Amino acid sequence: MANVVVVGAQWGDEGKGKIVDWLSERADVVVRFQGGHNAGHTLVVDGKVYKLHALPSGVVRGGKLSVIGNGVVLDPWHLINEIETVRAQGVDISPETLMIAENTPLILPIHGELDRACESVNSVAKIGTTGRGIGPAYEDKVGRRAIRVADLADEATLEARVDRLLQHHNTLRRGMNIDEIDRQGLIDQLKDIAPKILEYAAPVWKVLNDKRKAGKRILFEGAQGALLDIDFGTYPFVTSSNVISGQAATGSGIGPGGIDFVLGIVKAYTTRVGEGPFPTELDDDDGQRLGERGHEFGTTTGRKRRCGWFDAVLVRQTCATSGVSGISLTKLDVLDGFETLKICVGYDLDGERLDYLPTAADQQARCVPIYEEMSGWSESTEGARSWNDLPANAIKYVKRIEELIECPVALLSTSPERNDTILVTDPFAD
Repeated sequence: MANVVVVGAQWGDEGKGKIVDWLSERADVVVRFQGGHNAGHTLVVDGKVYKLHALPSGVVRGGKLSVIGNGVVLDPWHLINEIETVRAQGVDISPETLMIAENTPLILPIHGELDRACESVNSVAKIGTTGRGIGPAYEDKVGRRAIRVADLADEATLEARVDRLLQHHNTLRRGMNIDEIDRQGLIDQLKDIAPKILEYAAPVWKVLNDKRKAGKRILFEGAQGALLDIDFGTYPFVTSSNVISGQAATGSGIGPGGIDFVLGIVKAYTTRVGEGPFPTELDDDDGQRLGERGHEFGTTTGRKRRCGWFDAVLVRQTCATSGVSGISLTKLDVLDGFETLKICVGYDLDGERLDYLPTAADQQARCVPIYEEMSGWSESTEGARSWNDLPANAIKYVKRIEELIECPVALLSTSPERNDTILVTDPFAD
């Protein structure tokens, strides 16, 4: 059976939650493989809205195994609160339906404190962090001082890990004039949450490989978007983990040979939240209209998203770095009623035409979009479920995007509702 990786191919907020939920009907396992609860997915199922941050989108479907992989950094207190919230909406969550990798690093309260403190004193260039501790937690993982899920099971190990962690963090806090950490208070907090987390702990790498051998379909759910990747994004205005599809292997333990199809989620226009370069950003009525019609506010932060025309240069680039097999084009209906649409087909950098976004931040800031114009459509595409339901100009727009990004459309989404989706190519096909 084919295994599918879903990644955002822009700056996040592309509609991954709905697509993962739609695909999960035919999957046996759904896996989160990177990021933290700074990412947010909104699902609309039979009129009921679910807002997920740490939990995989597959939890809202019965009979599926949802997995939090080792590539995630996990706030255990947030997770338990989220589980309780979703349960209150009628969703069954138990150790039979949810697993957490034993080697998953934890986000602690001290990580959020450090995150917010660093951002508040940064007078050079704010990154736009959510302040939830994701970056500091990844720093501790790389620095080999993280507390992982498995450490919660043994008191002596936990105390030793806390001591190593505090040696680093208290040094930082003294330099920032922040009170040192209450060692025993932190240990008590971890002991209290431990049994609530450990019941879900499992050797996820083994479970997933066993599932693969048994012919089960596995869906890997990415968070954020490829342009926020720590290596290939618009650095330093990026997240603290690898977001592109290769992380699905290292963030879960499945191995790269277990990935058969990469689905890139792409919005029919472009948005981003927070700071950083955005060549096609619109500060005019068209940008305002896109934001209002698309309800462009972050699921996690509530921050208003910056909006702009579709950037084919960036999407072609992210399709290459993630090895995208096909894209899912979302929010096409937001473009209904525009008389003229624009697509960025290149950049002007100091008089030179580029067909990619340069790496250097100063060059990114100077890139001026080169647009191609297309006629819009007045008819509604909302709720369309077949090509025959789409206006001719909408089909032309989709086909032109395919040509420019050098990647086919596999799915087309025309509203937040689960079933308002046109299937072109089945990602799960063998």
